[in-house]
Amino acid sequence: MENFIVSARKYRPVLFDSVVGQQHITNTLRNAIKNNQLAQAFLFCGPRGVGKTTCARILAKTINCTNLTATHEACGECDSCKSFQNGNSFNVHELDAASNNSVDDIRNLIDQVRIPPQAGKYKVYIIDEVHMLSQSAFNAFLKTLEEPPSYAIFILATTEKHKILPTILSRCQIFDFNRIRVEDMANHLAGIAVKENVKYDGDGLHLIAQKADGGLRDALSMFDQIVSFSNREVSYQAVIENLNILDYDYYFKITDLLLNQETPACLLLFDEILNNGFDGNHFITGLSSHFRNVLVCKDASTVQLLEVSDNIKQKYVEQAKQSSTSFLLSALNIANQCDLNYRISKNQRLQVELTLIKISHLPHAFKLHQTGNVQEMAEQLKKKPEKLASQEVPKAFETKQQPSTPRSYSTSTLDPENIIAEPSSAQAKKEEVEKPVSKSLIPKLGNTLIPNLKDPNSIKSEEKKNEEKVELTGHEKTPFTQEEFIKVWVDYSVKIKGKHKMKLVALMENYTPILKDDFKIELSVDSKLLVEELQNEKIDLMNFLKTALKNSSITLDTVITEVIEGKKLYTAKDKYQHMVEKNPKLEEFRKTFNLELD
Repeated sequence: MENFIVSARKYRPVLFDSVVGQQHITNTLRNAIKNNQLAQAFLFCGPRGVGKTTCARILAKTINCTNLTATHEACGECDSCKSFQNGNSFNVHELDAASNNSVDDIRNLIDQVRIPPQAGKYKVYIIDEVHMLSQSAFNAFLKTLEEPPSYAIFILATTEKHKILPTILSRCQIFDFNRIRVEDMANHLAGIAVKENVKYDGDGLHLIAQKADGGLRDALSMFDQIVSFSNREVSYQAVIENLNILDYDYYFKITDLLLNQETPACLLLFDEILNNGFDGNHFITGLSSHFRNVLVCKDASTVQLLEVSDNIKQKYVEQAKQSSTSFLLSALNIANQCDLNYRISKNQRLQVELTLIKISHLPHAFKLHQTGNVQEMAEQLKKKPEKLASQEVPKAFETKQQPSTPRSYSTSTLDPENIIAEPSSAQAKKEEVEKPVSKSLIPKLGNTLIPNLKDPNSIKSEEKKNEEKVELTGHEKTPFTQEEFIKVWVDYSVKIKGKHKMKLVALMENYTPILKDDFKIELSVDSKLLVEELQNEKIDLMNFLKTALKNSSITLDTVITEVIEGKKLYTAKDKYQHMVEKNPKLEEFRKTFNLELD
């Protein structure tokens, strides 16, 4: 019984032409060999399984081939090529930096570099996972990497380029490997299936390529697994069962149910998905991707962005015809919000179910928004002009020039169809029908329309007159008494109580202003601080007093008097000054300890 070799090793590329999905790199390397412009150090970086080590081996094999082909590929027949294929070439050395990452390992490598090749032109050193080297090992490697012997070439490979020192990067030619496209991987798998006499389904191969996430080695491993699982028949059903992939059909079904507003069926289908062992977060992210794919298929020019087989692509195109762009955008937004909130939600299943319920109500909302108002307007326009005029156009709004006879209305018999203003003439009636008036001008009582017999313009003019009465002209001198002034003074103190102005409130409550001749108000206080507090509020206070008393000639003067014995002290400074007058040593005590008043 022969030993089984996995496809990733058995079908590893041996020529530049056989490398999948990295033509931009293979073409560059081939031109460098053709023009004899090989650098002393190369850095191959990219995701796992995209061909970094494979390209390094092909480059090492090709530059030592003694009989290159016309396309500058290795011949595979010379002694150098055969020794490389058998794994006993003395010119190619591979080093795993993950297990040889110390300074001593790099010193051993440097000692080997000093020995020239016995056969062939170059000695090639392939260092895989080079980012695993220690800091000291990198530093020990710098000088040799920058100025190696003419026959030495270093090829470094890594999946984490950001972990490599900038001094190393500056000494290498850097090649960035791309993730392999789904279409390229599916075609490569189909070629291997033909060579292995394996029956395959195109949809199944595309599904394997998508699951591999750009890594061909992962795709080949899954391919071998499914071949064993399905007895050498790679079908779509076998792939979704073996790789635990949520079927496309689930997303197509649930989208149809959402479009048809079948909410119960959506919830039952989601329950079936959970019972099959799939996670709710996996489902909602897949649903978002599905909506994105349907949205992409709304335009024929963007259908090519889908990385699926032709059969699945056709299904997306058909469903895109049934879905509106507004629905898809709103559904995407709701699904994306669910994905963000899923991990922090305590009831994750409810989070997804609420999302499905919201999306299922989107078509109904769009229909109401798009057609509801239009249909209602169309029905109104179909009615007779006279009836429409009687419902919406009371005469009081239409004919200001024509005097109308006042009419009485009973609330028990009020009905929009019965409220008809009498036209003064046939011409006025015609003008009423032709001139549209908004319903917003008709006041409402409950659900009953009541005609407003006042002209809206006249109402606005009356309101404006009332406002003008309140405003002062600047020459009003309405007389007032001391009692009236005190009442307004107290009203203002009450007004500012909740505005963190306690000092001013205390001043107004404890000091009584006196009314003098010519509407002059005199306020006697016993502290400069109180005067300053009043000055900060004087503009608002005077506006309030003048408006309330309807007198624009009011003036307010403040007079500072001596402190009266037994008078209340409001500020900390006043209290302290009163204490110092009684005990002068208190001031010496404050200065000795450098104290300050709060």
